[in-house]
Amino acid sequence: MKTLNWGIIGAANFACEHMGPAIHAARGARLAGLATSSSDKASRFKTFAPDINVYSDYNALLNDPDIDAVYIPLPNHMHVEWTLKALEAGKHVLCEKPMTMQASEFDQLITARDASGLLAAEAFMIVHHPQMIRARDIIAAGTIGRVRHVGATFSFYNGDLDNIRNKPEAGGGGLPDIGIYTFGSARFLTGQEPLSIPYAKIDYENGVDVFAQVAAEFDGFGYSATVSMRMFPRQEVVVHGEKGVLRLTCPFNPTVHSQAELHLETEKNTITTERFPGTNHYIEQVEAFGRSVTTGAAYPCPLEFSKGTQAMIDMAYAAR
Repeated sequence: MKTLNWGIIGAANFACEHMGPAIHAARGARLAGLATSSSDKASRFKTFAPDINVYSDYNALLNDPDIDAVYIPLPNHMHVEWTLKALEAGKHVLCEKPMTMQASEFDQLITARDASGLLAAEAFMIVHHPQMIRARDIIAAGTIGRVRHVGATFSFYNGDLDNIRNKPEAGGGGLPDIGIYTFGSARFLTGQEPLSIPYAKIDYENGVDVFAQVAAEFDGFGYSATVSMRMFPRQEVVVHGEKGVLRLTCPFNPTVHSQAELHLETEKNTITTERFPGTNHYIEQVEAFGRSVTTGAAYPCPLEFSKGTQAMIDMAYAAR
């Protein structure tokens, strides 16, 4: 399999702490470039990728013919612009979520992707984790019977108003930042789309949503979610069927928050626990991206899927 030379546009903390090391560690990937004007930020990347080339501006990296793919961790409101520029420059693109601020913005990305023949995708890493894949397979196999309810919770405390997640002008807010996981996981696990969102209670601070309780209706089952940037850290997905309950602990950032586990309780009053220690879904994501580029394999999270999650977020805002 051909090794992809990756470049990162912007020296975000998340890129330095998670995605940069993942690209560096992934099979079939080489972290070749970083675009940043900050020598201090660049030096942090050199601690794990000492041979990385540093470009003083974003366009310089895009103009380098040796760069095959780019990862974009820029502020949310810049994602569409730089994804389009990267595709125009002939680069495959993995862009941090949320890739757009409204579902309709995905249309131009899909058009640009198709016209270029390149791979462009949102960095929705959870669909690459074996915990999520295993849970989807259990549901599809009918092990818990007909699904009647899906519940999802994701919360953490971030009261720093200087943090980009708390800045409305940069596309901040709890639903764009972490609601994408509670909504997207339900869609991925069940393969269904929401029919309606009859209830959404959303609290705002400093112009961004910091707490949301959302109820949705899917075909045959109900859905509820709690999303907050002002609550004690918690994350869980529970799928309740007629014949059993499937509980996913730490489904969104395992190894950071806690260990990913899958608890299956069946009608025989037994609980089976599966654990997934040590799996890095950021590495899994980079490797899946590389396989799709080099072999033509279907990518697990195409733009069309990401558009569906953003459409659900749009529905929640409209229902408040």
